[in-house]
Amino acid sequence: MSSEQRLTGHLAAAFTIFIWGITFVSTKILLDVFTPIEILVFRFAIGYFALTMVYPRRMGLRSRVEEMLMMGAGLCGVTLYFLLENIALTYTYASNVGVIISIAPFFTAILAHFFLAGEKLHLNFFIGFIAAIIGIFLISFNGIMVLQLNPIGDLLAVLAAGVWAIYSVLTRKISSLGYHTIQTTRRIFFYGILFMMPALPFFNVNWAFKPLAQPVYLFNLLFLGLLASALCFVTWSLAVKRLGATKTTVYIYLVPVITVATSVIVLQERLTAVAVLGIVLTLLGLVISEKQITPKKITIVEQTKKIF
Repeated sequence: MSSEQRLTGHLAAAFTIFIWGITFVSTKILLDVFTPIEILVFRFAIGYFALTMVYPRRMGLRSRVEEMLMMGAGLCGVTLYFLLENIALTYTYASNVGVIISIAPFFTAILAHFFLAGEKLHLNFFIGFIAAIIGIFLISFNGIMVLQLNPIGDLLAVLAAGVWAIYSVLTRKISSLGYHTIQTTRRIFFYGILFMMPALPFFNVNWAFKPLAQPVYLFNLLFLGLLASALCFVTWSLAVKRLGATKTTVYIYLVPVITVATSVIVLQERLTAVAVLGIVLTLLGLVISEKQITPKKITIVEQTKKIF
């Protein structure tokens, strides 16, 4: 793969994480009038129809295995991930969820090592992971070292990180099938929405459309549907195709950094020294994890020694 293609992958991953890092603002605004499950259904329905309009060509899968891959990606990356994350937030602190979700790259690396060709574990990844997690911890708790564990909420957050890792591996496999990225993303959205339907009776769903008459709610829902869902899931799939599941997923480390930056700029929150240290460690961890290990060249003398 050319350096230009790799650069495109990195830019796609960075753009995706930038948008996902600021979605908490839109979601928080929408939670005033909608339930979490309503927001999920609305945003992915909007995303599905937007992708259909952009690329209406029908997708004909060649085998049941390919259909199962699409179903699995929709179930994990859309339905289970967002439901588990939202439910976890009702049981435990957002800071807990933020730190725990950030271990998704670790799960992805483990799964990719065993199930994807050319994505083997290396020492740089683990060094970067430790640095990034320490940084994310400092950012999330902002110097208040009181981590209150809640078994149910924290376990749900761990499960959310796990299913996102499965989604990343599945999208890597899907990207090798030769279909258009918009087609595969649209099919994944379809199954994601379909698998949400059985969960609706267990949530307080009113389907009130009246709040959308107010521009602030309509704008934020369109932002989640068109940008955070339709566009970003496509760019994420593109990044996974170009960089691989492991290298793309480590960009998740940047979410807390973007959240802090947004809070400082938009909400005028104070940036503490601890948060700055956390940001530096997180960025350092990302750089280390992304760095390729150059295979050591074996000299003729060393080869001779090995023979004898």
